[in-house]
Amino acid sequence: MRLPYKGILFTLLVGAIAYGVAPWLPWINQVLAGLLLGMLLGNLWKLPESLQAGVKYTGTKLLEVSVIFLAFGIRVEQLAALGGGILLALVLLVASVLLLTGFLARKLQYTRSISWLIGFGIAFCGSSAIAALSPLVAQKREDAGIALAVVNLFGLLGMLLLPFVLLPLGWKTEAVGFLLGASLHSVGNVTGAAYAISKATGEVALTVKMARVALLSPALLLFVYFTQEAAPAKRLRQIFQLPWYLWGFLLITLGSFFLQLPAAWLVLIDKAGIFILTVAMSGIGLQVSFKTLYQSGKRGLVLGALLFAFQLAFAAIAWWLVTL
Repeated sequence: MRLPYKGILFTLLVGAIAYGVAPWLPWINQVLAGLLLGMLLGNLWKLPESLQAGVKYTGTKLLEVSVIFLAFGIRVEQLAALGGGILLALVLLVASVLLLTGFLARKLQYTRSISWLIGFGIAFCGSSAIAALSPLVAQKREDAGIALAVVNLFGLLGMLLLPFVLLPLGWKTEAVGFLLGASLHSVGNVTGAAYAISKATGEVALTVKMARVALLSPALLLFVYFTQEAAPAKRLRQIFQLPWYLWGFLLITLGSFFLQLPAAWLVLIDKAGIFILTVAMSGIGLQVSFKTLYQSGKRGLVLGALLFAFQLAFAAIAWWLVTL
């Protein structure tokens, strides 16, 4: 099959521009910059047919590839470092957010695919979780873009506002770090909010956050199992039929038990993964209309707000119970 190279090269160019410009933009990371730039170009200029196939191909395939790179940033040993009480609290937290996602999606009569993408993005790690789940559930090409916009909006608001809310309460460093690490969506959100308070707060928050990210692997397996309308034996067979990129994600995560890559390699892998995800989101953005984003995003904002508020409240109560 001949690759639609014109559209692929065009999407790579848009993603590269977004990746390079993002560090100069306040509060916007590379992935969100790729989505926004793609949407801006796609709505101001009608893509010629010669580019459309390549744009769609790049947005789909690179999103799958980016999942592999995400796995290298997950350190399973960080789970053990937190202790049983904190780990149990985080497991209950992400499970509760996902259960509430399913409940609210039915009550709000909201699109199933976007609901789960928003739920996973809030429960785990923002853009990366959306990228991991999207190929499994996304029903339309713009679903991932809508979910990404919603989750990043609340992540940004949380990063900017939570330090001002938490500091006057006079809570201990460990409590503030736990709450930020357990509630904010992306690693950038967590580090931006927590290190703005203090280095000690940042270290606690980042450890808690990366433990949440590590829980993404078992959550994906359980999601595939419990969302299949089939007998238990057939559900297990469905797990073994996961797409190649999810198998790669799971195997690399498990491999972190036995193999520690050099820090310099991990930095390069992380940058490559972010670049690939930025290009993929640029391709998705090029296919999302502002009208669709507005119509579908309104309910998504309600769902995102409810989930984020619940997550914050659950994290605060969990910390109180763990430290009794």
